[in-house]
Amino acid sequence: MTGAQTERRRAPRAALRLSATIREPGRSRTGAKLIDISTHGCRIEATSGASADAWIMLSIAGLESQYCRVVWRCHEFAGIEFATPLAEAVLEKLLRDQSGLSETTVKELRSIANRTHHLSVQETGDRQTLTELSRKCAVDAVIEGLRLGEAKHAKG
Repeated sequence: MTGAQTERRRAPRAALRLSATIREPGRSRTGAKLIDISTHGCRIEATSGASADAWIMLSIAGLESQYCRVVWRCHEFAGIEFATPLAEAVLEKLLRDQSGLSETTVKELRSIANRTHHLSVQETGDRQTLTELSRKCAVDAVIEGLRLGEAKHAKG
């Protein structure tokens, strides 16, 4: 992912950790986890899956299956672009249903940040993609961790 691609981002991404499946035409479903989502796409973690520029079906609980293009793939991470952007109301409902990430999810975001940082140090070709994903997950983990702390403090 180049700097120009980062600047072209059409909608802000929101952190979440949802289970999903991806399926290429003629192949069986593969499990995936969403890292973040926007109206135009998402980032996923999947140990196996489609290569860059492949068209897939992405199934997320609570949403209709989405026809998508894999924009980039690096190790077990991929950037996905929806063929038809999600309606803002649909995205907002999905995020409301996921309101407040759990401690486990915050730990998972930290783990992704650490793994992608480690991979970016070793990589040359995908360094920028991995570094950006590492930074995003680390920031999301801090923000969600603070939110979680505030919620606990308000209850206590």
